[in-house]
Amino acid sequence: MKIAVEGCMHGDLDNVYKTLQHLEKVNNTKIDLLLCCGDFQAVRNEEDLKSLNVPLRYRSMNSFWKYYSGLEVAPYPTIFIGGNHEASNYLWELYYGGWAAPNIYFLGAAGVVRFGNIRIGGVSGIYNARHYKLGHFERPPYDQNTIRSVYHVREYDVHKLLQVEEPIHIFLSHDWPVGITDYGNWKELIRRKHFFKQEIEERTLGSKAAAQLLEKLKPRYWFSAHLHCKFAALVQHGEGGPQTKFLALDKCIAGRDFLQIVDIESEAGPYEIQYDEEWLAITRRFNSIFPLTAKGADFRDVDLEMKDCREWVRSRLQERGYKPFEFVKTAPCYNPSQSKTNDSFAVYHRNPQTESLLQLLGLPYLLDSTPELKDLSPYPSPSIQRGHIGYDSEDIPIDDVDDDDDEK
Repeated sequence: MKIAVEGCMHGDLDNVYKTLQHLEKVNNTKIDLLLCCGDFQAVRNEEDLKSLNVPLRYRSMNSFWKYYSGLEVAPYPTIFIGGNHEASNYLWELYYGGWAAPNIYFLGAAGVVRFGNIRIGGVSGIYNARHYKLGHFERPPYDQNTIRSVYHVREYDVHKLLQVEEPIHIFLSHDWPVGITDYGNWKELIRRKHFFKQEIEERTLGSKAAAQLLEKLKPRYWFSAHLHCKFAALVQHGEGGPQTKFLALDKCIAGRDFLQIVDIESEAGPYEIQYDEEWLAITRRFNSIFPLTAKGADFRDVDLEMKDCREWVRSRLQERGYKPFEFVKTAPCYNPSQSKTNDSFAVYHRNPQTESLLQLLGLPYLLDSTPELKDLSPYPSPSIQRGHIGYDSEDIPIDDVDDDDDEK
């Protein structure tokens, strides 16, 4: 199986797909799957742009809307995770994962799927210690604080991934696992990115949560993006233990290392994206403590015995099938011939894919619940100004805006 891996997409689907088609032609080969490591920017319309945390000069429709509308169709099955520059209102609709457009699948805030006999897992967002133990308190439309905190990784989602016992072949994260630079040529890295030096020395470059997942899951491959450079590492998990091949890639700009083709041993095709039985069992088991306010999840009362839950999920999937529910449009699509999208559509939409998956798992729909205001947000006031709570001092300095004008 040939899998293409892409760093930060930044909504430039057209160029990534064209590059892959060129590589296929030049190398006389066939690519089976594209994986994107975040900053995908699944922007459907002008309303989605409001939930995208980027400087105004980068706030543009780009090309995802063509694939959402059906004007274009992704030429390869595509799986992506979220980063820190996303249409967060749309991704919240698909919190559990689902088709963002035909043939383009979002893994969710955290998720595992199968592609052929390959298991692919991932976690969306970036790590921020201030919000890690909080719940998912943000709701669209986002204010000046929640438009940033909404993409911060939460302990609840990581804890679910830590329950995975069966082997993961490929794992995706947007930011790098903290300490991963120990396993590669970090001297060459800081020669190219000198401002990483202090954080590498202080062991603050990257995600503590991702490092915990790397240690537990020990996937064969781990792919990341976020820092806009290529970096490779080889992690040896104990003496004689398994190895993880780590690769971080750049963003989609000509002349940059934003794509890599990887050969993965697998069974013969045809291949298609399918639900993962173990992951859906974990999702069902933990949904009762899904934290939807600033208060974090309480894991103490969760029954970690998965056998009965796993058998229940298996019977449901065998009856219904393992293919994800079909893509459904939930918002109007951008029309370049019109100046503005119809305002009659609500900002928040219930996604039928999410509703169907929850019905399959016998779970209630909770994503549009609105707790009392005092429980909703950790911020003292919705009118608090950026910077008053140290909000610009993210753990990773290029977390939201790069210094040079040609990057985002």
